[in-house]
Amino acid sequence: MIKLTLTNHRRWTFTGSSQTFTIKYVIRGKFEIDGVVEKPDVIGAVFGQTEGLFSPELDLRELQKSGRIGRIQIELHSQQDKTTGTITIPTSLDKVSTALTAASIESINRVGPCAAKVTLEKIEDVREARRKVIIGRAKEILHKWTIESMPSVDEIFKEVAETLKAAKVEKYGPEELSAGPEVKSAKEIIIVEGRADIINLMRCGIYNVIAVEGAKIPETIKKLCKEKETTTFLDGDRGGDLILKELQQVANIKHVARAPRGREVEELNCKEIFVALESKSPVKGLPKPRRERRKIEVSKEIVQTIKELEGTLEAVLLNEKLEQIERLPVSQLSEKLQQIDGVDTVVFDGVITQRIVDVANEKKIKNVIASRVSGAVKTPLNVQLTTFSDAMKG
Repeated sequence: MIKLTLTNHRRWTFTGSSQTFTIKYVIRGKFEIDGVVEKPDVIGAVFGQTEGLFSPELDLRELQKSGRIGRIQIELHSQQDKTTGTITIPTSLDKVSTALTAASIESINRVGPCAAKVTLEKIEDVREARRKVIIGRAKEILHKWTIESMPSVDEIFKEVAETLKAAKVEKYGPEELSAGPEVKSAKEIIIVEGRADIINLMRCGIYNVIAVEGAKIPETIKKLCKEKETTTFLDGDRGGDLILKELQQVANIKHVARAPRGREVEELNCKEIFVALESKSPVKGLPKPRRERRKIEVSKEIVQTIKELEGTLEAVLLNEKLEQIERLPVSQLSEKLQQIDGVDTVVFDGVITQRIVDVANEKKIKNVIASRVSGAVKTPLNVQLTTFSDAMKG
């Protein structure tokens, strides 16, 4: 004989002569019968009218014998030649089998000689109910723990309020650079590459941070470097290398911190951020950057093409002999590059983004020349990126 026990925490367990198991779901349904019947009649209909609907593995009698479903509970009452009540079936089946069992119960249309209708009310996830009980108890424990461990309610409230205070990224300077709320008041600031870096540092409680937001160093950054002690915190990639070289040439920075090689500041966890900042190096201890010579040979054709494109927001595609293949709007450039072959050099009046670089690398384009390069770009070894100003110098 199988015995059903329901504890205060709504944990269903069934014990028999040879097995003990925990119920995962409870099927709850209600029924209406045109006539007066007894519980054995309803039980008989449940087993009889579901028998043979599916394979033996889903037969209710076999499932109950194997302990996959518990005792079927029936509650009913009769009035004015009608019987109404509820059916409760605990089950340790998986979700699919439980749903099939529930649907088969709904297919019952007669109890004894009487017409009947069974409707599924819900399938209760007993584990979810247990989780709610656990969460509720955890809240009680946390509440009691907090009260007992803090000296006063006022101090508790103040600490929680400070913890929940959400700092927002602000705009700073004429260029409206992304910055933390403490850049203006802090004596020391941290310079990063972009807004995502600021958000990540603020998540770790660092608010005296501002972003250059591009390869060209804004005047606001140059001014701050004169007024405050500055630390740069840059990605561990070629883009970070280029920004560092630019900063060293135009701004008075004191220290340099870097993300691990191949990593970005925005993806570091708090521990990695603090380790990187604690390991910062003074600028005087860094090797002096060497000015790189342009690897691309800037021909008269390219120089002329640059002059023609400036201010047009257009792009020109050149083959290996620097012959023009096509001229098109910059807005169509990325899509066009994916469709065309034989392009050796791309010259356009716009910003080189990571998307353009990725397509160029995929299509084996050797040279990309544009107005400027986005500071977040990671350059593959086989694509040469050049700005208009560098090309005109070369």
